Amino acid sequence: MSAHVEPDFGVAVQSNEPRRPMRVALLGFGTVGNSVARILAERPELADRIQLTHVYNRGISRKRVEWVAGDVVWTEQVDDVFAANPDVIVEVMGGVDAVYPTVTRALRQGISVVTANKMLLAQHAPELLQLAAEHHALIRFEAAVGGGVPLIHGVREGLAGDMLTGVAGILNGTCNYILSRMSDTNEALEPVLADAQRLGYAEADPTADVDGHDAAAKLVVLAGIAFRRFLQLDDIPKYSIRPISRDDFQYARQLGCTIRQVSQVQAMPDGFHAFVGPVLVPSHSAFGRNDGANNVVSIFGKYGGESAFSGAGAGGPATAVAVVSDLLALTQRSGRRDVEKWVPGKLTAAAARPYYLRFVVHDCPGILATIAAALAKQHVNLDAVLQEPGHPKERLPFVITVEACADNALRTALDEIRSAAWHADPPLALPMLTGSYS
Repeated sequence: MSAHVEPDFGVAVQSNEPRRPMRVALLGFGTVGNSVARILAERPELADRIQLTHVYNRGISRKRVEWVAGDVVWTEQVDDVFAANPDVIVEVMGGVDAVYPTVTRALRQGISVVTANKMLLAQHAPELLQLAAEHHALIRFEAAVGGGVPLIHGVREGLAGDMLTGVAGILNGTCNYILSRMSDTNEALEPVLADAQRLGYAEADPTADVDGHDAAAKLVVLAGIAFRRFLQLDDIPKYSIRPISRDDFQYARQLGCTIRQVSQVQAMPDGFHAFVGPVLVPSHSAFGRNDGANNVVSIFGKYGGESAFSGAGAGGPATAVAVVSDLLALTQRSGRRDVEKWVPGKLTAAAARPYYLRFVVHDCPGILATIAAALAKQHVNLDAVLQEPGHPKERLPFVITVEACADNALRTALDEIRSAAWHADPPLALPMLTGSYS
């Protein structure tokens, strides 16, 4: 009988012996971890390719389930996992500080990593990619952006032949649920957010979602995949959806638009423009039609034009599909090992673009003249003025749209306008995305 050869997954092994299953340790058994284990348990045809060997979690006695194979080791000690030297760890615990030492330890030990942790990647991706290359391991993270949408694979491999110029997308399902429901029902943001929390779409503290931090972390990952550039998360401008009101949807409809939280990174001659925040999008576009907690992303290339990806952007089962897909991809790797590096990227100003400006004022003479003068001083041209009747004079909303202008010129004008005493609410400025976006 010939000796059994255990291949190092991702490295070519010259042997006629059948490959053993890839040994996988699951770190975290919450919603996503449970769903990953469920897929592996309910798909016995994968058993000759993937073998779940360990489940690590705090309070493991409360997590144990009978439908996981009896030979799986359940443990609260991460050292038990490393002592077994698995081929791959799946990190679905979340957070950054607690998991960073574990992920780097795995890579230094030559253990490949599959993670759904966008915040970890947004802070440490270049280092983790370098560690993986140095220690002959791989790190895959399809589940970190887009949930069950095969976005990273599509960009990294499906569009590899193009020269990409930009990425724009709805990357946060919580914000999309809130804004699409506000558009459909004419509700205010606060009760819709409360319902999103009750339904499990939003956390008890929704700051990461509604203020753009979650989407910005995903945008960092997408910029890395699309451009091999690492953008600093803290430097990306982020604007909250909290100021959006029912009046904004009413005025947006007059313009043939609706409002969505959009994340955008665009290659510019002197760097990259990046942005996360609420914007006006055409109602008939894929962004405008995207309802509920779904994600939709458009990738723009010099040769191929616009390619769109859409699907369930959150939830345990959808994210687990992406995790298992990464595991299956690792079982197919042999021979050549790609070395992926993300180098620092420079953020720069956006190209000129039109804006929607909403004001809520205590009505008095001269307001429009003051606004127009401040805009004209910065060479910002008015396009249209919209004002719906029936509002009280002490809280009178109206909208001005302006032609394409530089962001800094508009912000300077708004700083001057904000100093007026007649504001009932701070002015709101939303970019208007006029591209096709499918």
